[in-house]
Amino acid sequence: MDDLRRPFRARPPQPRTGRGRTLACLLLVSAAVAGTGGCGATATTAAPSSTPSSASVPSSASAKATDAVPSATASAGASSGQALPAPGAPLPTDPARLATALRDTTTALNAAIDRWCPSTGAPPRDVELLALYQQRLYRHAARHRALADRAFARLPAALAAQAKDNVSALRELLALTRPIKPSAVFKVQAARPAAELLGHFKRAERRFGVEWEVLASVMFVETKFGRVRADSHAGAQGPMQFMPATWRAYGLGGDVQNPRDAVMGAANYLHASGAPRDYRRALHAYNPSQAYVDAVLLHARQMRRDPRAYYAYYNWQVFVLTTAGERRLTGPK
Repeated sequence: MDDLRRPFRARPPQPRTGRGRTLACLLLVSAAVAGTGGCGATATTAAPSSTPSSASVPSSASAKATDAVPSATASAGASSGQALPAPGAPLPTDPARLATALRDTTTALNAAIDRWCPSTGAPPRDVELLALYQQRLYRHAARHRALADRAFARLPAALAAQAKDNVSALRELLALTRPIKPSAVFKVQAARPAAELLGHFKRAERRFGVEWEVLASVMFVETKFGRVRADSHAGAQGPMQFMPATWRAYGLGGDVQNPRDAVMGAANYLHASGAPRDYRRALHAYNPSQAYVDAVLLHARQMRRDPRAYYAYYNWQVFVLTTAGERRLTGPK
């Protein structure tokens, strides 16, 4: 999730008729899968306890991007010895440099994900910084269509397809965006470990037949894997953003704030609404916006193509769009 969006029309509270305005309408916000990555771990781990924090949106304007591609200011982990872009590194505005930045960043990020064992620890610094820069490059491309088209034409076919999907998803959600006041305050928190969340997605898939990639994509779009703690304007709650009436019908008696229970309830609701037979119908019941449906399916497709995309998205951060410019609320300093 990232950015405040225009509200959807409220739906009646009956269980099968929608959830009202989800937190995805408030914020448009982020390889250890069976044989993928350096350790291939899938075991769940306990997250360190974290107290939700309130992030106020600063009022100063963003610095103007330049054509410079960061040479690196932070040093990578000992395993790679590679230099990394700083959290606020400038973004390229020339097509050739944007293409180079996307290619080099994605290649380095994939390698860093392969070195990371999610079952045994939090994301290392190189994964966090490279994923953040990748996210910022895609957000930049989403807002500059001509630049993106010219840059993507320079990319290898597989990376060009990935870039087009990511930018298309961002554009779908940004089309619903409206700026908020710089003084707005949001409750954010650390995400639960990537391996733990993946375990929840896969257990729900086994029980209800809803693909784990779709469930992961829903949590990614809704709350950036639980980083956004606040309820939506309409009262939707938890990391999968349920309205209370819908949760009572499909939450299986669980806690809407608990990621495991929320994922299971979401799989239950999507299955009852038509998944996996008709994901578009099911997702539209989950959130009645075609843009939302398209974005979720585009991100899910990337995770099907390469499970490392899940770990990249996991490290994408919460951004908001204010009347004073775009702001990032979570992630590396």
